[in-house]
Amino acid sequence: MDPIVTTAATALVGAMTTDAWEHVHTALVSWWRRIRPQQADSVDAELEQSRHRALTAHREQDADGESELVAVWENRLTELLGENRELAEQLRRLVDRDIPPYVHHEHVHQDTGKRTGTQETRVEASGSARVFIAGRDQHIHEP
Repeated sequence: MDPIVTTAATALVGAMTTDAWEHVHTALVSWWRRIRPQQADSVDAELEQSRHRALTAHREQDADGESELVAVWENRLTELLGENRELAEQLRRLVDRDIPPYVHHEHVHQDTGKRTGTQETRVEASGSARVFIAGRDQHIHEP
């Protein structure tokens, strides 16, 4: 599977529970309208159903439910990219620019128990600001 598809599907499901949702939803439906217009309305409805499932899974901390949604959207995005490879770059831009990095998160696969996904952190500091980032524990000792 194309890595951008996995990243995008994970980010998409994460975005379903954030303020980024409306923009992401609009972008995806417009791609379907352009590439597979006959499916756009059903994809629009499927996205809304997925959002309700994602909100429930998020509220109940149901990692399996989120993983199932990621798998569904990996398949849907793979189908769409199969018909229009130049969409991969637009998908990458959507993930990079429009979905906040905090929604990229890992998923635990039901059958293997393995954790997969991406975590991307972007930080900007200016002036005399300092930034500390850690993937796990972080201990800072200052006088």
